[in-house]
Amino acid sequence: MKNKFKLLFTACICISTLSIHAQGDFSMKADKSEEEGYVRTKDPLVKANLDKWQGYKFGVLIHMGLYTQLGFLESWGLVPEPWVTRDGYDNYNKYAADYKNAQYKLNPTNLDSEKWAKMVKNAGAKYLIFTSKHHDGFCMYDSKFTDFKITNPALPYAKNPKADVLKNVLDASRKEGLAVGVYFSKPDFGTEDFWWSYYPPKDRNPTYDITKFPDRWKNYVKYTQNQLNELTTNYGKVDILWLDGCWVRPLSTINKRVEEYCKYPYDMDIDMKLISETARKKQPGMLVVDRWVPSAYEDYLTPEQVTPVKPLSVPWESCITLGNAWGWVPNDNYKSSKEVVQLMTSIVVKGGNLLLGIGPDAKGEFDPKVEKTLAGVGKWLAVNGEAIYDTKPVAPYLDGKLGYTQKRNAIYGIYMPTKDEKELPAEITLKTDLKGSLKAILLSNKQKLTSKKVNDGIVVSIPKELRTSLASQEAIVIKITK
Repeated sequence: MKNKFKLLFTACICISTLSIHAQGDFSMKADKSEEEGYVRTKDPLVKANLDKWQGYKFGVLIHMGLYTQLGFLESWGLVPEPWVTRDGYDNYNKYAADYKNAQYKLNPTNLDSEKWAKMVKNAGAKYLIFTSKHHDGFCMYDSKFTDFKITNPALPYAKNPKADVLKNVLDASRKEGLAVGVYFSKPDFGTEDFWWSYYPPKDRNPTYDITKFPDRWKNYVKYTQNQLNELTTNYGKVDILWLDGCWVRPLSTINKRVEEYCKYPYDMDIDMKLISETARKKQPGMLVVDRWVPSAYEDYLTPEQVTPVKPLSVPWESCITLGNAWGWVPNDNYKSSKEVVQLMTSIVVKGGNLLLGIGPDAKGEFDPKVEKTLAGVGKWLAVNGEAIYDTKPVAPYLDGKLGYTQKRNAIYGIYMPTKDEKELPAEITLKTDLKGSLKAILLSNKQKLTSKKVNDGIVVSIPKELRTSLASQEAIVIKITK
């Protein structure tokens, strides 16, 4: 994929193209070490909402900002680190100026929050998260603490009656019955209290020594707290506060997993205890996700662009892009509905949720390919969602082309045909320790399937007249009951 600039892989912001395996699984990097440091909540309301969230299984994360106008890969071209390159630019200052000046062009006049919400609901997603601001600091909502926002009267979209994009997206999503979340970047390159222009940026961290200028850092901490307070006060019910930018964290929390990109030698503590307690006074039971910072303020884990090899014993969600970028870039390479369904299955059978990343273009519209994929996923879930929503993982979890979930006394075997598979096998063996006489049905049409019990499971016969048509589907669910 060719973009305005190309980004290399880093652990915190992996944007590399991921290829789905024949079984619908990804090349793995996340593993059991993800669980280290996880703190289980003691708040009964948070626990209840976390249990409910774990049953959702599928959510959508929408990225939108100045990078949308430019077709760039989010905020990272602003970061002067060796891994960043900027196609079409040989001068950093020129790039940075063009990036900031995009605010005077961003005017998504075709943005239709109601249409977005319907698209996400019809895709079968149960929750939607929207970017209030990315690392560049540009706010997609009406923050009273900065003028670097889409509602600034000097900017073109401010004249639109729905200029507060976050508000309208959240309102429309709630009307469709979706749970809603707010994405918020803890680092902010757009404020003088983080990237002080007296010193040029050298990396993603503050441009100054926060121990030599403690008052400036205190101002930043207060600024961050103020913005999070307005987001959890002025925007209705918020189910999830999703905090990104894991390098802004207490120095004591840096572990081997993150030390390669947490090089700043000073304590960037923004007081998550105060932030969380303040927010939950207005939003009781709200989930707080301080990503990749092991503490009581990371209610669920968020491996990025990967999935764990094995099931985790704690709540988790893999956040993975539909294309190669989180936001919109020209000519992106999007996954098909088959790839998404199989990806979702590979996550759900290990007890996780899929958070699928998409982004609109500068006009506020989604690529038709995005809409087609989401519609296909929704069509499949409308028929087979019983095997996905509110299920629990069950051994052997993922075994070749078969994934397994459980709901009450039913076991679901989810068979994932390969891309080139022309016909299903005549028999499929499902492993289960269910005892007694077992029945098998094809979930999509409730057709009873001939089966026979074997020592470690059940062998199901696939009717010859269905084998070809079933192979073209995203996945085939066989429901096993006593």
